[in-house]
Amino acid sequence: MSILIYWFRNDLRLSDNPALARACLSADQLFPVYLHQTDGELNAYGIERISAHRKNFLRQSLDDLRAQLQDLGSNLFEFSGQAEEVLPQLLKSLGAQAIHCEQIEAPEELEQIALIRGMGIDIQEYWQSSMLDPQYFSFELQKMPDIFTQFRRAVEGEGLKFANPIATLKAMPPLPSIDDLNELAVEATLAHKYLQVDYLGGESHAQAHLKQYLERRLPDSYKETRNQLIGKDYSSKFSPWLACGCISARDLAAELAAYEKCYGANDGTYWLWFELLWRDYFRFLHFKFGRRLYQARGLSKLAATTFDAVGFEQWRSGNTGESLIDAGMRELSESGYLSNRMRQIVASYWIYDMQGDWRAGAAWFESQLIDYDVYSNQGNWLYIAGRGTDPRGGRTFNVAKQTQDHDPHGAYRRLWLERNG
Repeated sequence: MSILIYWFRNDLRLSDNPALARACLSADQLFPVYLHQTDGELNAYGIERISAHRKNFLRQSLDDLRAQLQDLGSNLFEFSGQAEEVLPQLLKSLGAQAIHCEQIEAPEELEQIALIRGMGIDIQEYWQSSMLDPQYFSFELQKMPDIFTQFRRAVEGEGLKFANPIATLKAMPPLPSIDDLNELAVEATLAHKYLQVDYLGGESHAQAHLKQYLERRLPDSYKETRNQLIGKDYSSKFSPWLACGCISARDLAAELAAYEKCYGANDGTYWLWFELLWRDYFRFLHFKFGRRLYQARGLSKLAATTFDAVGFEQWRSGNTGESLIDAGMRELSESGYLSNRMRQIVASYWIYDMQGDWRAGAAWFESQLIDYDVYSNQGNWLYIAGRGTDPRGGRTFNVAKQTQDHDPHGAYRRLWLERNG
Protein backbone atom coordinates (compact mmCIF):
# COMPACT_ATOMS: atom_id res chain seq x y z
CA MET A 1 0.00 0.00 0.00
CA SER A 2 1.65 3.23 -1.20
CA ILE A 3 0.71 6.21 1.00
CA LEU A 4 2.05 9.59 -0.12
CA ILE A 5 1.74 13.14 1.17
CA TYR A 6 1.19 15.88 -1.36
CA TRP A 7 2.45 19.20 -0.03
CA PHE A 8 0.77 22.13 -1.75
CA ARG A 9 3.06 25.14 -1.86
CA ASN A 10 2.54 27.84 -4.51
CA ASP A 11 0.47 25.55 -6.73
CA LEU A 12 -3.06 25.80 -5.33
CA ARG A 13 -4.85 24.29 -8.33
CA LEU A 14 -5.95 21.05 -9.94
CA SER A 15 -5.43 22.17 -13.54
CA ASP A 16 -1.96 21.95 -15.08
CA ASN A 17 -0.35 20.63 -11.91
CA PRO A 18 2.19 17.99 -13.05
CA ALA A 19 3.59 17.46 -9.55
CA LEU A 20 0.16 16.60 -8.17
CA ALA A 21 -0.64 14.45 -11.20
CA ARG A 22 2.54 12.40 -10.68
CA ALA A 23 1.76 11.99 -6.99
CA CYS A 24 -1.71 10.71 -7.88
CA LEU A 25 -0.26 8.16 -10.29
CA SER A 26 2.23 6.94 -7.69
CA ALA A 27 -0.08 6.70 -4.67
CA ASP A 28 -2.69 4.21 -3.55
CA GLN A 29 -3.67 6.76 -0.91
CA LEU A 30 -2.82 10.47 -0.96
CA PHE A 31 -2.90 13.01 1.86
CA PRO A 32 -3.00 16.65 0.60
CA VAL A 33 -1.62 19.24 3.01
CA TYR A 34 -0.83 22.93 3.17
CA LEU A 35 1.57 24.40 5.74
CA HIS A 36 1.13 27.93 7.05
CA GLN A 37 3.96 30.04 8.32
CA THR A 38 3.75 30.71 12.03
CA ASP A 39 1.20 33.49 12.52
CA GLY A 40 2.79 36.83 13.32
CA GLU A 41 6.27 35.78 12.15
CA LEU A 42 8.50 38.85 11.71
CA ASN A 43 11.36 39.37 9.29
CA ALA A 44 14.72 41.03 9.95
CA TYR A 45 13.12 44.49 9.76
CA GLY A 46 10.42 43.77 12.31
CA ILE A 47 7.72 43.46 9.64
CA GLU A 48 5.05 40.78 9.80
CA ARG A 49 5.87 38.61 6.83
CA ILE A 50 2.30 38.03 5.68
CA SER A 51 -0.15 40.93 5.94
CA ALA A 52 -3.91 40.63 6.37
CA HIS A 53 -4.33 41.18 2.63
CA ARG A 54 -2.15 38.23 1.73
CA LYS A 55 -3.74 36.04 4.40
CA ASN A 56 -7.18 36.84 3.05
CA PHE A 57 -6.34 36.01 -0.56
CA LEU A 58 -4.57 32.83 0.55
CA ARG A 59 -7.55 31.87 2.72
CA GLN A 60 -9.90 32.21 -0.23
CA SER A 61 -7.55 30.23 -2.45
CA LEU A 62 -7.26 27.39 0.04
CA ASP A 63 -11.01 27.24 0.58
CA ASP A 64 -11.53 27.04 -3.18
CA LEU A 65 -8.94 24.28 -3.48
CA ARG A 66 -10.48 22.35 -0.60
CA ALA A 67 -13.91 22.48 -2.23
CA GLN A 68 -12.48 21.13 -5.49
CA LEU A 69 -10.66 18.32 -3.68
CA GLN A 70 -13.80 17.42 -1.75
CA ASP A 71 -15.70 17.16 -5.03
CA LEU A 72 -13.20 14.45 -5.98
CA GLY A 73 -13.61 12.61 -2.68
CA SER A 74 -10.42 14.02 -1.15
CA ASN A 75 -9.74 16.99 1.14
CA LEU A 76 -7.15 19.58 2.14
CA PHE A 77 -5.55 19.54 5.58
CA GLU A 78 -3.88 22.68 6.90
CA PHE A 79 -1.22 22.87 9.57
CA SER A 80 0.90 25.63 11.07
CA GLY A 81 4.59 25.24 11.75
CA GLN A 82 7.92 24.55 10.13
CA ALA A 83 7.89 22.02 7.31
CA GLU A 84 10.86 20.12 8.75
CA GLU A 85 8.87 19.60 11.97
CA VAL A 86 5.33 19.02 10.73
CA LEU A 87 5.96 16.81 7.68
CA PRO A 88 8.08 14.15 9.43
CA GLN A 89 5.37 13.82 12.11
CA LEU A 90 2.75 13.43 9.39
CA LEU A 91 4.77 10.76 7.63
CA LYS A 92 5.08 8.78 10.84
CA SER A 93 1.42 9.15 11.82
CA LEU A 94 0.16 8.16 8.38
CA GLY A 95 2.74 5.49 7.68
CA ALA A 96 3.49 7.35 4.45
CA GLN A 97 6.51 6.53 2.30
CA ALA A 98 7.26 9.87 0.61
CA ILE A 99 6.32 13.50 0.08
CA HIS A 100 5.69 15.07 -3.32
CA CYS A 101 5.66 18.82 -3.97
CA GLU A 102 6.52 21.52 -6.45
CA GLN A 103 10.09 22.79 -6.62
CA ILE A 104 10.79 26.32 -5.39
CA GLU A 105 14.32 27.50 -6.16
CA ALA A 106 14.66 30.18 -3.46
CA PRO A 107 16.92 30.06 -0.38
CA GLU A 108 14.40 29.49 2.41
CA GLU A 109 12.47 26.91 0.44
CA LEU A 110 15.65 25.11 -0.58
CA GLU A 111 16.75 24.99 3.04
CA GLN A 112 13.41 23.43 4.03
CA ILE A 113 13.90 20.65 1.50
CA ALA A 114 17.51 20.09 2.53
CA LEU A 115 16.52 19.73 6.20
CA ILE A 116 13.78 17.21 5.36
CA ARG A 117 16.07 15.19 3.09
CA GLY A 118 18.72 15.28 5.81
CA MET A 119 16.33 13.27 7.98
CA GLY A 120 16.39 10.48 5.41
CA ILE A 121 12.92 11.32 4.11
CA ASP A 122 12.03 10.73 0.46
CA ILE A 123 10.80 14.09 -0.84
CA GLN A 124 10.33 14.49 -4.57
CA GLU A 125 10.15 17.94 -6.16
CA TYR A 126 8.93 18.93 -9.62
CA TRP A 127 9.66 22.19 -11.40
CA GLN A 128 6.39 23.58 -12.78
CA SER A 129 5.97 27.30 -12.05
CA SER A 130 7.42 28.68 -15.28
CA MET A 131 5.78 29.28 -18.66
CA LEU A 132 8.71 27.68 -20.50
CA ASP A 133 10.18 24.27 -19.81
CA PRO A 134 13.95 24.78 -19.36
CA GLN A 135 14.72 21.27 -20.64
CA TYR A 136 14.11 22.59 -24.16
CA PHE A 137 16.62 25.45 -23.91
CA SER A 138 19.81 25.21 -25.94
CA PHE A 139 21.70 26.32 -22.82
CA GLU A 140 21.88 25.07 -19.24
CA LEU A 141 20.25 27.36 -16.71
CA GLN A 142 23.57 27.73 -14.88
CA LYS A 143 24.93 29.20 -18.13
CA MET A 144 21.86 31.18 -19.22
CA PRO A 145 22.32 34.69 -20.63
CA ASP A 146 22.55 37.19 -17.77
CA ILE A 147 20.77 40.03 -19.53
CA PHE A 148 17.04 39.76 -20.19
CA THR A 149 17.24 40.97 -23.80
CA GLN A 150 19.80 38.28 -24.60
CA PHE A 151 17.63 35.69 -22.85
CA ARG A 152 14.54 36.82 -24.78
CA ARG A 153 16.37 36.68 -28.11
CA ALA A 154 17.62 33.18 -27.36
CA VAL A 155 14.10 32.01 -26.49
CA GLU A 156 12.49 33.63 -29.51
CA GLY A 157 15.30 32.46 -31.77
CA GLU A 158 14.54 28.88 -30.77
CA GLY A 159 10.83 29.39 -31.43
CA LEU A 160 9.87 28.68 -27.83
CA LYS A 161 6.53 30.08 -26.65
CA PHE A 162 5.29 27.96 -23.74
CA ALA A 163 5.15 24.41 -22.46
CA ASN A 164 1.84 22.69 -23.09
CA PRO A 165 -0.32 22.55 -19.95
CA ILE A 166 -1.72 19.23 -18.78
CA ALA A 167 -5.40 18.51 -18.22
CA THR A 168 -7.27 19.18 -15.01
CA LEU A 169 -7.31 16.25 -12.61
CA LYS A 170 -10.64 14.42 -12.65
CA ALA A 171 -9.91 11.90 -9.88
CA MET A 172 -7.86 11.67 -6.70
CA PRO A 173 -6.58 8.67 -4.75
CA PRO A 174 -8.52 8.02 -1.53
CA LEU A 175 -7.41 9.51 1.76
CA PRO A 176 -5.49 7.39 4.26
CA SER A 177 -6.82 6.92 7.78
CA ILE A 178 -6.61 10.21 9.67
CA ASP A 179 -7.91 9.14 13.08
CA ASP A 180 -4.64 9.83 14.86
CA LEU A 181 -3.92 13.32 13.57
CA ASN A 182 -5.86 15.37 16.11
CA GLU A 183 -2.92 15.69 18.46
CA LEU A 184 -0.39 16.37 15.74
CA ALA A 185 -1.21 19.96 14.88
CA VAL A 186 -4.00 22.48 14.98
CA GLU A 187 -5.66 23.07 11.64
CA ALA A 188 -5.14 26.65 10.54
CA THR A 189 -8.72 27.44 9.64
CA LEU A 190 -9.28 30.55 11.73
CA ALA A 191 -10.47 33.59 9.82
CA HIS A 192 -8.27 36.67 9.72
CA LYS A 193 -9.30 40.29 9.85
CA TYR A 194 -8.73 41.86 6.47
CA LEU A 195 -9.73 44.52 4.04
CA GLN A 196 -11.70 43.39 1.04
CA VAL A 197 -9.99 43.51 -2.35
CA ASP A 198 -11.58 43.41 -5.78
CA TYR A 199 -10.54 39.86 -6.61
CA LEU A 200 -11.20 36.57 -4.85
CA GLY A 201 -8.54 33.93 -4.41
CA GLY A 202 -8.88 30.44 -5.83
CA GLU A 203 -8.59 28.55 -9.09
CA SER A 204 -12.27 28.90 -9.99
CA HIS A 205 -12.05 32.69 -9.67
CA ALA A 206 -8.80 32.76 -11.65
CA GLN A 207 -10.39 30.86 -14.52
CA ALA A 208 -13.49 33.08 -14.43
CA HIS A 209 -11.31 36.20 -14.55
CA LEU A 210 -9.32 34.85 -17.49
CA LYS A 211 -12.51 33.98 -19.36
CA GLN A 212 -14.04 37.45 -19.02
CA TYR A 213 -10.71 39.13 -19.76
CA LEU A 214 -10.46 37.35 -23.10
CA GLU A 215 -14.15 37.66 -23.95
CA ARG A 216 -13.97 41.43 -23.49
CA ARG A 217 -10.96 41.60 -25.86
CA LEU A 218 -8.85 43.31 -23.20
CA PRO A 219 -5.54 41.84 -24.43
CA ASP A 220 -5.80 44.10 -27.49
CA SER A 221 -5.40 47.25 -25.38
CA TYR A 222 -2.97 45.91 -22.78
CA LYS A 223 0.19 47.60 -24.05
CA GLU A 224 -1.51 51.01 -24.25
CA THR A 225 -3.10 50.85 -20.79
CA ARG A 226 -0.58 48.90 -18.69
CA ASN A 227 1.07 52.01 -17.17
CA GLN A 228 -2.16 53.52 -15.89
CA LEU A 229 -2.61 53.88 -12.15
CA ILE A 230 -6.36 53.60 -11.55
CA GLY A 231 -8.94 51.00 -12.51
CA LYS A 232 -9.47 47.28 -12.91
CA ASP A 233 -8.83 46.81 -16.61
CA TYR A 234 -5.66 48.79 -17.28
CA SER A 235 -3.63 45.65 -16.52
CA SER A 236 -4.46 41.96 -16.64
CA LYS A 237 -4.53 41.43 -12.84
CA PHE A 238 -3.46 37.81 -13.30
CA SER A 239 -0.57 38.22 -10.85
CA PRO A 240 -2.36 37.41 -7.54
CA TRP A 241 -3.56 34.05 -8.88
CA LEU A 242 -0.19 33.32 -10.48
CA ALA A 243 1.56 34.04 -7.19
CA CYS A 244 -0.51 31.47 -5.29
CA GLY A 245 -0.50 29.07 -8.20
CA CYS A 246 -4.27 29.23 -8.63
CA ILE A 247 -3.52 29.35 -12.34
CA SER A 248 -0.35 28.38 -14.18
CA ALA A 249 1.71 30.52 -16.53
CA ARG A 250 1.42 27.73 -19.10
CA ASP A 251 -2.36 27.84 -18.96
CA LEU A 252 -2.33 31.61 -19.43
CA ALA A 253 0.09 31.42 -22.35
CA ALA A 254 -1.90 28.63 -24.02
CA GLU A 255 -5.15 30.59 -23.71
CA LEU A 256 -3.40 33.67 -25.06
CA ALA A 257 -2.14 31.69 -28.06
CA ALA A 258 -5.65 30.41 -28.72
CA TYR A 259 -6.91 33.99 -28.50
CA GLU A 260 -4.34 35.07 -31.10
CA LYS A 261 -5.48 32.31 -33.45
CA CYS A 262 -9.04 33.55 -33.13
CA TYR A 263 -8.55 37.31 -33.22
CA GLY A 264 -5.00 37.78 -34.47
CA ALA A 265 -1.80 38.70 -32.68
CA ASN A 266 -1.05 42.31 -31.81
CA ASP A 267 1.19 44.41 -29.58
CA GLY A 268 -1.05 43.77 -26.59
CA THR A 269 -1.01 40.00 -26.85
CA TYR A 270 2.73 39.99 -27.41
CA TRP A 271 3.30 42.23 -24.41
CA LEU A 272 1.32 39.92 -22.13
CA TRP A 273 3.54 37.04 -23.24
CA PHE A 274 6.56 39.32 -22.84
CA GLU A 275 5.62 39.99 -19.20
CA LEU A 276 5.26 36.26 -18.56
CA LEU A 277 8.73 35.84 -20.05
CA TRP A 278 10.11 38.39 -17.56
CA ARG A 279 8.50 36.30 -14.83
CA ASP A 280 10.29 33.20 -16.15
CA TYR A 281 13.58 35.07 -16.43
CA PHE A 282 13.55 36.05 -12.75
CA ARG A 283 12.83 32.41 -11.87
CA PHE A 284 15.64 30.98 -13.96
CA LEU A 285 18.18 33.47 -12.60
CA HIS A 286 17.82 31.69 -9.27
CA PHE A 287 19.28 28.53 -10.77
CA LYS A 288 22.35 30.47 -11.86
CA PHE A 289 22.98 32.85 -8.97
CA GLY A 290 21.09 31.38 -6.02
CA ARG A 291 21.79 33.04 -2.68
CA ARG A 292 23.85 35.78 -4.26
CA LEU A 293 20.56 37.39 -5.28
CA TYR A 294 19.78 37.85 -1.58
CA GLN A 295 23.07 39.43 -0.49
CA ALA A 296 23.12 43.10 0.41
CA ARG A 297 25.19 43.93 -2.67
CA GLY A 298 23.31 41.47 -4.89
CA LEU A 299 25.41 40.68 -7.95
CA SER A 300 27.12 44.08 -7.88
CA LYS A 301 30.15 45.46 -6.09
CA LEU A 302 28.09 48.21 -4.46
CA ALA A 303 28.37 48.60 -0.71
CA ALA A 304 25.49 47.72 1.56
CA THR A 305 23.17 50.57 2.55
CA THR A 306 22.59 51.35 6.22
CA PHE A 307 19.01 50.77 7.30
CA ASP A 308 17.22 53.99 8.30
CA ALA A 309 14.32 53.01 10.55
CA VAL A 310 12.84 56.52 10.71
CA GLY A 311 12.95 57.02 6.96
CA PHE A 312 11.58 53.55 6.39
CA GLU A 313 8.58 54.29 8.60
CA GLN A 314 7.90 57.49 6.66
CA TRP A 315 8.13 55.67 3.35
CA ARG A 316 6.09 52.60 4.19
CA SER A 317 3.32 54.60 5.89
CA GLY A 318 3.05 57.12 3.04
CA ASN A 319 4.31 60.13 4.98
CA THR A 320 7.33 61.26 2.97
CA GLY A 321 5.80 64.59 1.93
CA GLU A 322 6.04 63.61 -1.75
CA SER A 323 2.39 63.30 -2.79
CA LEU A 324 2.72 60.69 -5.53
CA ILE A 325 4.89 58.46 -3.35
CA ASP A 326 2.57 58.84 -0.38
CA ALA A 327 -0.48 58.02 -2.50
CA GLY A 328 1.22 54.88 -3.78
CA MET A 329 2.33 53.66 -0.39
CA ARG A 330 -1.12 54.23 1.08
CA GLU A 331 -2.72 52.34 -1.77
CA LEU A 332 -0.38 49.44 -1.06
CA SER A 333 -1.16 49.43 2.67
CA GLU A 334 -4.90 49.73 2.17
CA SER A 335 -5.42 47.39 -0.78
CA GLY A 336 -2.47 45.00 -0.89
CA TYR A 337 -1.91 45.97 -4.51
CA LEU A 338 0.02 48.52 -6.54
CA SER A 339 0.36 49.00 -10.28
CA ASN A 340 3.65 47.99 -11.87
CA ARG A 341 4.43 51.61 -12.70
CA MET A 342 3.89 52.74 -9.11
CA ARG A 343 5.94 49.83 -7.76
CA GLN A 344 8.92 51.07 -9.75
CA ILE A 345 8.38 54.70 -8.76
CA VAL A 346 8.10 54.09 -5.00
CA ALA A 347 11.00 51.62 -5.06
CA SER A 348 13.22 54.12 -6.87
CA TYR A 349 12.25 56.84 -4.40
CA TRP A 350 13.14 54.67 -1.41
CA ILE A 351 16.48 53.58 -2.87
CA TYR A 352 17.72 56.82 -4.43
CA ASP A 353 15.85 59.77 -2.93
CA MET A 354 15.77 58.39 0.61
CA GLN A 355 18.99 56.34 0.33
CA GLY A 356 17.15 53.35 1.76
CA ASP A 357 18.16 49.70 1.98
CA TRP A 358 16.61 47.94 -1.01
CA ARG A 359 16.19 44.76 1.03
CA ALA A 360 13.89 46.55 3.48
CA GLY A 361 11.75 47.72 0.57
CA ALA A 362 11.61 44.17 -0.78
CA ALA A 363 10.60 42.94 2.67
CA TRP A 364 7.76 45.47 2.85
CA PHE A 365 6.47 44.38 -0.55
CA GLU A 366 6.68 40.75 0.58
CA SER A 367 4.47 41.56 3.53
CA GLN A 368 1.90 43.68 1.74
CA LEU A 369 1.41 42.47 -1.83
CA ILE A 370 -1.32 39.91 -2.42
CA ASP A 371 0.62 38.94 -5.55
CA TYR A 372 3.95 38.53 -3.77
CA ASP A 373 6.21 36.17 -5.70
CA VAL A 374 9.65 35.50 -4.27
CA TYR A 375 11.39 35.42 -7.68
CA SER A 376 9.77 38.50 -9.21
CA ASN A 377 9.95 40.55 -6.03
CA GLN A 378 13.66 39.91 -5.59
CA GLY A 379 14.36 40.35 -9.28
CA ASN A 380 12.53 43.65 -9.60
CA TRP A 381 14.10 45.19 -6.51
CA LEU A 382 17.57 44.16 -7.66
CA TYR A 383 16.77 45.64 -11.07
CA ILE A 384 15.73 49.02 -9.66
CA ALA A 385 18.66 49.05 -7.21
CA GLY A 386 21.25 48.28 -9.90
CA ARG A 387 22.37 45.15 -8.07
CA GLY A 388 21.10 42.55 -10.52
CA THR A 389 22.05 41.57 -14.05
CA ASP A 390 21.03 44.73 -15.94
CA PRO A 391 24.21 46.25 -17.43
CA ARG A 392 22.89 49.82 -17.30
CA GLY A 393 22.80 49.95 -13.52
CA GLY A 394 19.79 50.99 -11.44
CA ARG A 395 16.57 52.64 -12.48
CA THR A 396 16.12 56.14 -11.09
CA PHE A 397 12.67 57.64 -11.63
CA ASN A 398 12.15 61.39 -11.62
CA VAL A 399 9.07 61.79 -9.44
CA ALA A 400 8.05 65.14 -10.93
CA LYS A 401 8.17 63.71 -14.44
CA GLN A 402 6.34 60.54 -13.41
CA THR A 403 3.66 62.65 -11.77
CA GLN A 404 3.21 64.74 -14.90
CA ASP A 405 3.21 61.70 -17.18
CA HIS A 406 0.92 59.43 -15.18
CA ASP A 407 -1.16 61.61 -12.85
CA PRO A 408 -1.25 65.07 -14.50
CA HIS A 409 -4.67 65.99 -13.08
CA GLY A 410 -4.08 64.54 -9.63
CA ALA A 411 -6.86 61.94 -9.77
CA TYR A 412 -4.69 59.16 -8.36
CA ARG A 413 -3.32 61.33 -5.56
CA ARG A 414 -6.77 62.53 -4.58
CA LEU A 415 -8.08 58.97 -4.54
CA TRP A 416 -5.53 57.71 -2.03
CA LEU A 417 -4.58 60.82 -0.07
CA GLU A 418 -7.96 62.42 0.56
CA ARG A 419 -9.52 59.19 1.80
CA ASN A 420 -6.71 58.98 4.33
CA GLY A 421 -6.60 62.67 5.08
